[in-house]
Amino acid sequence: MITIGIIGLCVVLFLADQVTGHQLTIDLGFAPWFAKAEPWRVVTGAFMHASFLHLFLNMYCLWAVGSFLEQMLGRARYVVLFFTGALGGHLAVLAWARLVDQSAFGGITVGASGAVFGMFGASLVLGRRLGRDLTGIATVVGINLVLSFVMVRVSWQGHVGGLLTGSAIAAVYAFAPAAKRQTWAWAGGLGVAGLYLVAWLALTSTLPS
Repeated sequence: MITIGIIGLCVVLFLADQVTGHQLTIDLGFAPWFAKAEPWRVVTGAFMHASFLHLFLNMYCLWAVGSFLEQMLGRARYVVLFFTGALGGHLAVLAWARLVDQSAFGGITVGASGAVFGMFGASLVLGRRLGRDLTGIATVVGINLVLSFVMVRVSWQGHVGGLLTGSAIAAVYAFAPAAKRQTWAWAGGLGVAGLYLVAWLALTSTLPS
Protein backbone atom coordinates (compact mmCIF):
# COMPACT_ATOMS: atom_id res chain seq x y z
CA MET A 1 0.00 0.00 0.00
CA ILE A 2 2.75 2.49 0.90
CA THR A 3 4.85 1.61 -2.14
CA ILE A 4 1.86 1.96 -4.47
CA GLY A 5 0.94 5.27 -2.82
CA ILE A 6 4.44 6.69 -3.30
CA ILE A 7 4.52 5.60 -6.94
CA GLY A 8 1.08 7.11 -7.55
CA LEU A 9 2.08 10.43 -5.98
CA CYS A 10 5.28 10.59 -8.04
CA VAL A 11 3.36 9.91 -11.27
CA VAL A 12 0.70 12.54 -10.49
CA LEU A 13 3.31 15.18 -9.64
CA PHE A 14 5.31 14.35 -12.77
CA LEU A 15 2.25 14.83 -14.99
CA ALA A 16 1.35 18.06 -13.20
CA ASP A 17 4.93 19.28 -13.66
CA GLN A 18 4.70 18.67 -17.40
CA VAL A 19 1.44 20.60 -17.61
CA THR A 20 2.85 23.58 -15.69
CA GLY A 21 6.03 23.80 -17.75
CA HIS A 22 8.20 22.38 -14.95
CA GLN A 23 7.09 25.03 -12.49
CA LEU A 24 6.59 22.37 -9.82
CA THR A 25 10.22 21.30 -10.20
CA ILE A 26 11.28 24.89 -9.56
CA ASP A 27 8.98 25.22 -6.55
CA LEU A 28 9.39 21.77 -4.99
CA GLY A 29 12.79 20.42 -6.09
CA PHE A 30 15.55 20.42 -3.52
CA ALA A 31 17.87 23.42 -3.88
CA PRO A 32 20.75 23.80 -1.38
CA TRP A 33 20.52 27.59 -1.44
CA PHE A 34 16.90 27.42 -0.19
CA ALA A 35 17.55 24.70 2.39
CA LYS A 36 16.97 27.04 5.33
CA ALA A 37 14.30 29.27 3.81
CA GLU A 38 12.20 26.41 2.37
CA PRO A 39 13.10 23.26 4.32
CA TRP A 40 10.11 21.30 3.03
CA ARG A 41 12.00 20.83 -0.23
CA VAL A 42 14.01 18.01 1.40
CA VAL A 43 10.78 16.00 1.30
CA THR A 44 8.99 17.30 -1.80
CA GLY A 45 12.13 16.99 -3.93
CA ALA A 46 12.03 13.22 -3.48
CA PHE A 47 8.68 13.04 -5.29
CA MET A 48 9.67 15.12 -8.33
CA HIS A 49 11.40 13.73 -11.44
CA ALA A 50 13.21 15.35 -14.33
CA SER A 51 12.08 13.12 -17.21
CA PHE A 52 9.94 10.11 -18.04
CA LEU A 53 13.01 7.85 -18.08
CA HIS A 54 14.07 9.20 -14.68
CA LEU A 55 10.59 8.53 -13.30
CA PHE A 56 10.35 5.07 -14.86
CA LEU A 57 13.71 3.85 -13.55
CA ASN A 58 13.10 5.09 -10.02
CA MET A 59 9.56 3.73 -9.88
CA TYR A 60 10.67 0.37 -11.26
CA CYS A 61 13.38 0.08 -8.59
CA LEU A 62 10.97 1.29 -5.92
CA TRP A 63 8.43 -1.35 -6.90
CA ALA A 64 11.00 -4.15 -7.19
CA VAL A 65 12.76 -3.48 -3.89
CA GLY A 66 10.18 -1.49 -1.94
CA SER A 67 7.38 -4.06 -2.19
CA PHE A 68 9.64 -6.70 -0.63
CA LEU A 69 10.89 -4.40 2.13
CA GLU A 70 7.41 -3.12 2.98
CA GLN A 71 6.24 -6.68 3.63
CA MET A 72 9.36 -7.53 5.62
CA LEU A 73 9.50 -4.39 7.78
CA GLY A 74 5.86 -3.40 8.09
CA ARG A 75 4.45 -0.04 7.04
CA ALA A 76 5.75 2.12 9.89
CA ARG A 77 9.39 1.04 9.67
CA TYR A 78 9.21 1.09 5.88
CA VAL A 79 8.04 4.71 5.86
CA VAL A 80 10.89 5.62 8.22
CA LEU A 81 13.34 3.87 5.87
CA PHE A 82 12.01 5.68 2.79
CA PHE A 83 12.26 9.13 4.29
CA THR A 84 15.61 8.34 5.95
CA GLY A 85 17.08 7.61 2.52
CA ALA A 86 15.49 10.68 0.94
CA LEU A 87 16.61 13.04 3.71
CA GLY A 88 20.08 11.51 3.86
CA GLY A 89 20.47 11.96 0.12
CA HIS A 90 19.53 15.62 0.25
CA LEU A 91 21.77 16.16 3.28
CA ALA A 92 24.70 14.81 1.26
CA VAL A 93 23.84 17.17 -1.61
CA LEU A 94 23.75 20.09 0.82
CA ALA A 95 27.02 19.05 2.49
CA TRP A 96 28.78 18.84 -0.89
CA ALA A 97 27.58 22.32 -1.85
CA ARG A 98 28.45 23.75 1.56
CA LEU A 99 31.84 22.14 2.09
CA VAL A 100 33.25 21.26 -1.33
CA ASP A 101 31.66 22.88 -4.37
CA GLN A 102 29.78 26.11 -3.66
CA SER A 103 28.76 26.38 -7.32
CA ALA A 104 26.32 23.55 -6.59
CA PHE A 105 24.24 25.84 -4.36
CA GLY A 106 22.18 27.03 -7.30
CA GLY A 107 21.30 23.60 -8.66
CA ILE A 108 18.00 21.76 -8.17
CA THR A 109 17.98 18.07 -7.28
CA VAL A 110 14.89 15.94 -7.85
CA GLY A 111 13.98 12.28 -7.67
CA ALA A 112 13.36 9.37 -5.33
CA SER A 113 16.87 8.05 -6.00
CA GLY A 114 18.13 8.80 -2.49
CA ALA A 115 15.25 6.83 -1.01
CA VAL A 116 15.75 4.01 -3.54
CA PHE A 117 19.45 3.78 -2.70
CA GLY A 118 18.45 3.74 0.96
CA MET A 119 16.38 0.67 0.16
CA PHE A 120 19.32 -0.86 -1.70
CA GLY A 121 21.46 -0.40 1.40
CA ALA A 122 18.72 -1.81 3.61
CA SER A 123 18.41 -4.87 1.37
CA LEU A 124 22.13 -5.54 1.70
CA VAL A 125 22.08 -5.19 5.49
CA LEU A 126 18.92 -7.23 6.02
CA GLY A 127 20.07 -9.88 3.55
CA ARG A 128 23.36 -10.21 5.41
CA ARG A 129 21.50 -10.53 8.72
CA LEU A 130 19.31 -13.30 7.31
CA GLY A 131 22.21 -15.14 5.67
CA ARG A 132 20.89 -14.65 2.13
CA ASP A 133 22.93 -14.71 -1.06
CA LEU A 134 23.74 -11.05 -1.74
CA THR A 135 25.25 -11.50 -5.20
CA GLY A 136 22.20 -10.20 -7.08
CA ILE A 137 21.45 -7.11 -5.01
CA ALA A 138 25.16 -6.30 -4.60
CA THR A 139 25.56 -6.38 -8.39
CA VAL A 140 22.57 -4.08 -8.85
CA VAL A 141 23.89 -1.63 -6.26
CA GLY A 142 27.38 -1.70 -7.76
CA ILE A 143 26.14 -1.03 -11.30
CA ASN A 144 23.94 1.83 -10.13
CA LEU A 145 26.78 3.38 -8.13
CA VAL A 146 29.09 3.26 -11.14
CA LEU A 147 26.41 4.86 -13.32
CA SER A 148 25.94 7.54 -10.67
CA PHE A 149 29.54 8.67 -11.18
CA VAL A 150 29.86 8.31 -14.97
CA MET A 151 26.52 9.71 -16.15
CA VAL A 152 26.06 13.46 -16.49
CA ARG A 153 23.40 15.37 -14.55
CA VAL A 154 23.14 12.59 -11.94
CA SER A 155 23.42 13.44 -8.24
CA TRP A 156 25.92 10.86 -7.03
CA GLN A 157 25.98 12.69 -3.70
CA GLY A 158 22.30 11.98 -3.19
CA HIS A 159 22.76 8.34 -4.12
CA VAL A 160 25.66 7.80 -1.73
CA GLY A 161 23.91 9.72 1.06
CA GLY A 162 20.77 7.65 0.66
CA LEU A 163 22.74 4.39 0.57
CA LEU A 164 24.58 5.19 3.80
CA THR A 165 21.58 6.41 5.78
CA GLY A 166 19.35 3.58 4.58
CA SER A 167 22.02 1.07 5.58
CA ALA A 168 22.33 2.70 9.00
CA ILE A 169 18.65 2.56 9.87
CA ALA A 170 18.39 -1.00 8.50
CA ALA A 171 21.28 -2.04 10.75
CA VAL A 172 19.26 -0.85 13.73
CA TYR A 173 16.28 -2.86 12.52
CA ALA A 174 18.32 -5.98 11.79
CA PHE A 175 20.58 -6.24 14.81
CA ALA A 176 18.30 -4.98 17.58
CA PRO A 177 17.62 -7.48 20.39
CA ALA A 178 14.61 -9.59 19.45
CA ALA A 179 12.79 -8.90 22.72
CA LYS A 180 12.97 -5.13 22.23
CA ARG A 181 13.08 -4.88 18.45
CA GLN A 182 10.19 -2.43 18.17
CA THR A 183 11.66 -0.13 20.82
CA TRP A 184 15.09 -0.21 19.22
CA ALA A 185 13.58 0.46 15.80
CA TRP A 186 11.89 3.65 16.97
CA ALA A 187 14.91 4.68 19.03
CA GLY A 188 17.14 4.15 16.02
CA GLY A 189 14.84 6.19 13.81
CA LEU A 190 14.80 9.03 16.32
CA GLY A 191 18.57 8.80 16.72
CA VAL A 192 19.16 9.08 12.98
CA ALA A 193 16.68 11.96 12.84
CA GLY A 194 18.52 13.70 15.67
CA LEU A 195 21.89 13.37 13.95
CA TYR A 196 20.32 14.56 10.72
CA LEU A 197 18.87 17.63 12.43
CA VAL A 198 22.18 18.57 14.04
CA ALA A 199 24.01 18.26 10.71
CA TRP A 200 21.25 20.17 8.93
CA LEU A 201 21.36 23.08 11.38
CA ALA A 202 25.15 23.25 11.11
CA LEU A 203 25.13 23.23 7.30
CA THR A 204 22.32 25.81 6.97
CA SER A 205 23.42 28.20 9.71
CA THR A 206 24.79 30.79 7.28
CA LEU A 207 22.18 30.40 4.55
CA PRO A 208 19.45 33.03 3.99
CA SER A 209 16.20 32.48 5.83
